[in-house]
Amino acid sequence: MTWILATLTVFGLVGGASAATRPPGKDHPEIAGLLQQAAATLGYGNTETAFRYPGAEYVKVHFSSVLLLPGDYLTVSSPDGQESHPVTKAGWAMSVTGDTVKVKLHTATGIVGGAVASLGATVDRTARGLTPSERQTSRREESVCGGDQSRDAVCYRTSDPVPYRRTKAVARMLIKGTELCTGFRVGQYNRMLTNNHCVATAEEAADTEVWFNYQCAECDGYAVFRTTKVWLNQVIASDKTLDYTVFSVTSFEEVVKFGYLELDVRRPPVGEQLYVPQHPGGEPARIAMTNCAVDDNAYEGYAADTDLSYYCDTAGGSSGSPVLSRDTHKVVALHHFGGCPNSGVRMERIYQQIQGLI
Repeated sequence: MTWILATLTVFGLVGGASAATRPPGKDHPEIAGLLQQAAATLGYGNTETAFRYPGAEYVKVHFSSVLLLPGDYLTVSSPDGQESHPVTKAGWAMSVTGDTVKVKLHTATGIVGGAVASLGATVDRTARGLTPSERQTSRREESVCGGDQSRDAVCYRTSDPVPYRRTKAVARMLIKGTELCTGFRVGQYNRMLTNNHCVATAEEAADTEVWFNYQCAECDGYAVFRTTKVWLNQVIASDKTLDYTVFSVTSFEEVVKFGYLELDVRRPPVGEQLYVPQHPGGEPARIAMTNCAVDDNAYEGYAADTDLSYYCDTAGGSSGSPVLSRDTHKVVALHHFGGCPNSGVRMERIYQQIQGLI
């Protein structure tokens, strides 16, 4: 097996629309990683290779070509094989958590050379997550109002179990290998919500991963639960003014167990207590609950009287998070702006457009 110890030299970034072309909100997809040039070929005489980026949070591999014999297949996996994903075609493979990814060609025939010399797979680039020091310096703090009082979701498992359980339906989104947002299941069917400024079109949504159960196992700890990763499947509806996108995912049967959120289609009164389950900066799930209440229920978003405002702590990457009422434990707003106050589009406004879709 060939091991490639990659440097952290960057030759470009990938993602959705650039900041210059996105709407002028203050919470945009957080930069999560960097695109790297690569050059590796797997064939029937060289069936394994690996890429390592010391300290990176995850690694994704892009295949420029995949041409195999019937019955043969590729996998990308962690070195210990605990996380493994099949590769069936050229394009981006699912990310592997950690700083090393192993790429393996599985063959059934054992044939080497001759007629199969031109077959195999080529890796032309990778995307790798930021290192801890890079995440610390890149994370935007404009949406943290005072000191950050959000906590790991698991910290509420015993003291406030309902918000903790609701967080299971909230997912981290890895967009194009380098950008982050948050999304959540809405209703019992294969439907999720995030912001239009995260993904809006089929082109922007392509190669977007949706991570469920990305949560710390212990309060203020480092170890996380085993994450379930699926692909964004289809953009079903999107609106720029109300800043929402409804989408579906692949392998829906794998995420049903995490539950779903219900919508609260009313205008909450000023002072109603809220909480926001989210993935700020792409971190394992956190909940903002302290100093978290409706400040203005007729706040201006991309249009007049579309939003709720609040001082719940958020950060880049929190875009697309659900804002839930402490009274009903249902979603009253879709978070999209920072700036103190922060704000989310009222669900009563969004529901008018999506009620037939969910």
